[in-house]
Amino acid sequence: MRGVVEGRLELGEAFISHIDLCLGCRGCETVCPSGVPYGHLLEAARAEVAKDKLARGSSSEALLRFVLNKVFTRPWLLRAGLALARWFRDSGLARAAFSANLVPGRLRFAMALLLASRSRLRKSRPGAPATLNADAATRIALLRGCVMEGLFRETNRATERVLASNGCELIDANGQMCCGALHAHAGQLDVARQLARINIEAFLETGADRIIANAAGCGAAMKEYGGLLADDPLFADRAREFSSKVRDVSEFLIEAGIRRPAGHIERRVAYDAPCHLIHAQRITQAPLDVLRAIPGVTLVPLRGFESWSISRSRTASRRSSSTRPRTNSTRP
Repeated sequence: MRGVVEGRLELGEAFISHIDLCLGCRGCETVCPSGVPYGHLLEAARAEVAKDKLARGSSSEALLRFVLNKVFTRPWLLRAGLALARWFRDSGLARAAFSANLVPGRLRFAMALLLASRSRLRKSRPGAPATLNADAATRIALLRGCVMEGLFRETNRATERVLASNGCELIDANGQMCCGALHAHAGQLDVARQLARINIEAFLETGADRIIANAAGCGAAMKEYGGLLADDPLFADRAREFSSKVRDVSEFLIEAGIRRPAGHIERRVAYDAPCHLIHAQRITQAPLDVLRAIPGVTLVPLRGFESWSISRSRTASRRSSSTRPRTNSTRP
């Protein structure tokens, strides 16, 4: 990947195929004793692949670029598109088309994701508290996100209620945009930087003490704005300040001291760690501690998770005790 990005190697079909098939989960970063920044290299490599595909007239690449760069950067158009997607999902048409195998390949995968986005959360009751104005309350600005607000808005409202119940003052960051994670993952780094600059200005203007994300990929992207804009003389320092304030919601609750909920839920619960939370943000324990704080919940570990945690701890120990090799650890 470095050879391609630095122009020492030509793009080949085998390279493009491998890059396209990689999920970008960054699990390799967790176990790499040398700490190679695979995620950053992957994004830079995908930028080269995207340019090559577009030059060859790839219709799928042109469509992807149009959606990311023309729809996701226009909030009104994105809202309309996601509203249409919600209607298609909730009307039953998506389920019928999926069950009848009417859509093939990547479209079928996209439809499966859309169906999985249907919320199982209870709708918030009218009049449920959204903010709590208290003396010395931590001032919180929540990233509403693009897909999160469009397809998982009940999760956003639940996050706001939990933060308010834990003594936070919620501040609205007007003008916030998509975090840019999707663009960076697709190799659209210039647009990812544009979105990062907009978000930095919108959130820092609020004066919030913490910037909260409840989607692992979004949180990882915002925590890495400092690297994304490291070469921007106007935003480099502000990007680092911004990133230093970003917290995953579970990370923040444990950091601040979570208040034990008043309710009681008798459930056996298994936790499946999001890739970008556990591998990119390196947050493993906080979500488990949040779940354990709920009265009545019995946490059941997934098979293999404990052995994975032990392996990860050993890798971290080897990393800290060895000399880090001289690699280009910055985002190209």
